[in-house]
Amino acid sequence: MPRTLLVAPAGRQVGVTTVCLGLVRALDRLGVRVAFAKPIAARGENRAAALLKLGARVDSPEPIARAAAENLLATGDDQTLMERVVALCASAAEGADVLVVEGMAPEPGMVWSTRVNALMLKALDAELVIVGAPRGETPAELANAVSIAARGLGADVDGRGVGCILNRVTAGAASAGEARTHWFDAAVEAEDVPPSVLDGYADALRAEKLRPIGIVPSRSDLAAPRVKDLAGALGAKVLRAGDQDRRRIRSVALCAMSVPGSIKVFRPGTLIITPGDRSDIVVAASLAVLNGMPLAGLLLTGGVEPEEHVFAMCERALETGLPILAVKEGSYAAASAVAAMNLQIPPDDVERVERVMNTVADRLDREWLEGLGRTRRVRRLSPPAFRHRLVESARAADKRIVLPEGTEPRTIAAASIVQERGIARCVLLGNPDEIRDVARKQGVSLPASLELLDPAVIAPRYVEPLVERRRSKGMTPEMARSELGDTIMVGTMMMALDEADGLVSGALHTTAHTIRPALQIIKTVPGCDLVSSVFFMCLPEQVLVFGDCAVNPNPTAEQLADIAIQSADSARAFGIDPRVAMLSYSTGTSGTGADVEKVKKATELARAQRPDLAVDGPLQYDAAIVPDVGRQKAPKSDVAGRATVFVFPDLNTGNVTYKAVQRSANVVSIGPMLQGLAKPVNDLSRGCLVEDIVFTITLTAIQAQQRAAQR
Repeated sequence: MPRTLLVAPAGRQVGVTTVCLGLVRALDRLGVRVAFAKPIAARGENRAAALLKLGARVDSPEPIARAAAENLLATGDDQTLMERVVALCASAAEGADVLVVEGMAPEPGMVWSTRVNALMLKALDAELVIVGAPRGETPAELANAVSIAARGLGADVDGRGVGCILNRVTAGAASAGEARTHWFDAAVEAEDVPPSVLDGYADALRAEKLRPIGIVPSRSDLAAPRVKDLAGALGAKVLRAGDQDRRRIRSVALCAMSVPGSIKVFRPGTLIITPGDRSDIVVAASLAVLNGMPLAGLLLTGGVEPEEHVFAMCERALETGLPILAVKEGSYAAASAVAAMNLQIPPDDVERVERVMNTVADRLDREWLEGLGRTRRVRRLSPPAFRHRLVESARAADKRIVLPEGTEPRTIAAASIVQERGIARCVLLGNPDEIRDVARKQGVSLPASLELLDPAVIAPRYVEPLVERRRSKGMTPEMARSELGDTIMVGTMMMALDEADGLVSGALHTTAHTIRPALQIIKTVPGCDLVSSVFFMCLPEQVLVFGDCAVNPNPTAEQLADIAIQSADSARAFGIDPRVAMLSYSTGTSGTGADVEKVKKATELARAQRPDLAVDGPLQYDAAIVPDVGRQKAPKSDVAGRATVFVFPDLNTGNVTYKAVQRSANVVSIGPMLQGLAKPVNDLSRGCLVEDIVFTITLTAIQAQQRAAQR
């Protein structure tokens, strides 16, 4: 058995499942092989296993049925139950370094959860991680209660030491039950909990000889349900679905006053509850949406639905995705039902699972985690480990990244996240008042340190430097002023004058538009005439590099060799051991034709130029990635079946393949990251998400550090 952690509660509703999610994510980030098991089923569905599979792609065995466990306990046959628990955990732990076991949480009518957890702690020879959550008591009182719970499980608090995680810690004294009942106005954001409060809880735990391995502040966005979840909980009739699958409810407002009084409570993410016959509120909410206010949705009460001509009047607002639900209950009863809805994470809510996993993982003791993960095995670079490494490397680089599309909503949101997390120093180019207005309408809080620069104000100072750099191409001051009307050119000149370390654009512009100024002004790395791209494909078990899937339509053999070398260097720079597969529809000498010959020649050129790299081709995709197929089709290859860098023969093949893998296998792809420029410029897809922009900025900051180190 690997090292085993039993995560057990010190009370009811302390968030044991969310702590398990965070533990798995934190260990995965370190490249530790982690497994999960919930040995005995809770009431209802096996939610923990579903969430782990969704968030970490960790499969766990089917738990022992609750009725079977109760029958064995009722007859005093504890040993048979524990034999089954050990067998189940051994099955789950196969090939893992650390096994996370979720203990039993007390439920109404259950009197044996503590007994079972104590039995499992011994049977599995596990280390106890006990989870508590404040309910209005002082830090000292909570620490004492947690210590009593740990001793009740038979843990050696005085000797071996017990790790403790406190969950949902708030700055005030509101109880956990009270916060849960009024989740939309009582939850406290992490930034509202001062470090001194968190330190006070940690000191109280140490006084009870418990090791504080994580103090997790309460955050309202972790509890925010989707409109879809509300509709299911209330049995509401969906009048207009809109974006109910994605919109989240961050606050609730009961509107029964006239319009002037009601609109004061309109906020981003607000669910408006109003009687169904209040068409004036429906119209007012629609106007607010059209003016940029991202409401969560409308809940119409009393069993009354607006007439169709009212919906017709609001059609433009409805087209933006505004959901409208209806219930038969009155407004007060409906508001009470919303306040009391179950806030457990649904097993299909990927976004919320990711937020919970990362929030808990970020708060866990790094030294303790690394101690768990010490092993002689070769570590794998899992997707969470890769993303975590990217963020940490970018933070250390401390680079200034310019964002020419500064008024674009997704870009503003991403820049705020990057700035808050210290990933890079962002510069938004755009009218500062317009940027602030867009941020306000989107509910985005702009950090004070985020730079907002008006390109119309700063552009004149780049006229002369631009003329100097493009004089041989006939550039005049008048032409330069015209070129600098483009914010991408302004951002490129900032890089040229060492005022910025990198540039990210493309949410509104084409790839060609983004790259053209850089090719004219920044140019390529000395000795390199080609700009290419790679995607980092975050498969469940590892991260692969795909190149070139975004820039060169039909590269020559010489260019293909350059792409292979650039992609291998990028892989190595980001912690991936490069084994380069030159892809084709043929493996080795099994096929002929111009396309195969091009790949053969490119492979020979890449090997000649960089004998230090493992490069092989032509290889079919299955021969490159599947060990059994690789051994069969290319038995002498040191790349086949083990490739980490995949070089596609042309843009058509590469772009289709990366999107097929991304969409069909639900794989996160980070990129494209451009290669070959003297300073990093990276392009976004026009359909990009905020997270995509965050990670593209992160990549750009790391590239900037690498370029600086090469000078």
